[in-house]
Amino acid sequence: MTPVITLTTDFGSTGEYAGVMHGVILGICPDARVVDITHHAPAQDIAWAGRTLAAAWPYFPMGTVHTAVVDPGVGSGRGVLAAAHGGHVFLAPDNGLLSGILTEEARVFRVEETRFFLSKAGGTFHGRDIFAPVAAHIAGGVALEALGPAVEPDKIVRLEWRQARAEADGTLVGEVTDVDRFGNLVTNIPAEASGARGGKAGRVRIGGGRSARIVGCYAEGKPGELVAVAGSRGFWEVSVVCGSAREAVGVEAGAEVRLEAE
Repeated sequence: MTPVITLTTDFGSTGEYAGVMHGVILGICPDARVVDITHHAPAQDIAWAGRTLAAAWPYFPMGTVHTAVVDPGVGSGRGVLAAAHGGHVFLAPDNGLLSGILTEEARVFRVEETRFFLSKAGGTFHGRDIFAPVAAHIAGGVALEALGPAVEPDKIVRLEWRQARAEADGTLVGEVTDVDRFGNLVTNIPAEASGARGGKAGRVRIGGGRSARIVGCYAEGKPGELVAVAGSRGFWEVSVVCGSAREAVGVEAGAEVRLEAE
């Protein structure tokens, strides 16, 4: 099969950074198919990049090399990880980006073998100098064991991804984790969760008590109506039909969300 490498970064698309990573990869592994998951992670937002990669990677072919570079510690002593998990390979800084992806069963290695880097690796663009060439070598058949020593999965840096909690009356309390380009408010309340005790959830409240009616799809709401839908990531999302929930409610990531019973 054609090797597949994905890229998730905060480099944006106005400079040469993302394109240079493509060039380095293709120079080492010309048969690779490089797929950009996104280069528009908010700058230095490790958790955002981790959630985005967690939502995307299961839809790629087995053996895909997922390369994520949101790296405020570039040039410092932070490590670089290569990990095998679920039939895929993940390459990222050891800064918590893989927290929501790697389980305790993952095989994790610290990338230390400089022979797989560009010959003149600098201290500001490890996406070009380390991550891109290492990803290309892995896609070309280099074993993870050749990259450096094994690391126990519980020894890597992990971020705490907050979970929704249940109150005594069955209400689930979570928060907005992301706001997408449409202004939809993505929460951390699982879509299969119900706010009712043994029944069907009735409404989602957000932003000072604003109530969003639960619908099966956007088309079930009226233009301008605040609704809650089970989003593509498997979590409840608050949306405005043909509009922006962010603008209508005036909240950002971190705002409390309540899934209540009928």
